[in-house]
Amino acid sequence: MSSLSISILIANYNNGHFFKDCYRSLIEQTEQDWEAIVIDDASTDDSAVVIKALIGKDSRFRFFQNETNLGYQKTLVKAIGLSTATVFGRLDPDDVLEPRAIELSLKAHADSPQAGLVYSNFVFCDENLEPKSVHKGQTITELNEYYYNFDGEISHFATFKKSVYFQTSGIDVSNKKAEDKDLYMKLCEVAPVKYIDEDLYLYRVHDGGISTNANGDKAYFWHWVALIKMAERRHINIEDLFVEKMVRREVYDTEKEKHKNLRTLLKKSRWLQLGAKLGLFKLYKYL
Repeated sequence: MSSLSISILIANYNNGHFFKDCYRSLIEQTEQDWEAIVIDDASTDDSAVVIKALIGKDSRFRFFQNETNLGYQKTLVKAIGLSTATVFGRLDPDDVLEPRAIELSLKAHADSPQAGLVYSNFVFCDENLEPKSVHKGQTITELNEYYYNFDGEISHFATFKKSVYFQTSGIDVSNKKAEDKDLYMKLCEVAPVKYIDEDLYLYRVHDGGISTNANGDKAYFWHWVALIKMAERRHINIEDLFVEKMVRREVYDTEKEKHKNLRTLLKKSRWLQLGAKLGLFKLYKYL
């Protein structure tokens, strides 16, 4: 019989309107021995009322409210401090766990007692939680480029043994949008990690999400902040890696394709062809 227990950490700010799905995914878990630490970070909407009405008298839910807005990272640190379990995992209030997420995560921790971090695949969903695509993780066995997590090799549903977490410096509250990637690298550096090839987390994409629109570029910046701190910890030079990666490949490919299409259109222009023959458009030969 495993002695492992789990706390699900939920830091909410103005996402109470999504919490019903999050709540339902917890009460429908195949593993029912869990606690949920729910902290409302001084929301300006009716989140607190909505959340308290849903959880009712279910003693597995422990609800707290910040008097002032602390921010996501500090609220997570507070939740870890309030946790009473041996394992904890993050669940955002606008996202959902698949029914076997907790069961399979605890089993992986029990089967791999040395592992500090267990993680799975996740599913991109639209605002209505309709699945759109699956993001696959990857097994990390060494501190190579995969552990840098450029392509989400380590991601949701991520759960952590508290004893191993405290071997690191923990969540970096100064990292505003990539504290998860920072923590994944720290965990990889102190203990083995375990990948579950199952789709256990539904990630809702919506306009207010932390990784959508301009927030995605900001998250990329904070990922590099985490990488620079990792390089300092390990006494390695990642300057060449930065030069290689500083323009994200998907942005480069998109722009390249745009220019390719433009060149094709210009080359097909009869007016430009005529101008070239008349010597009026000498750049035509370079298209």
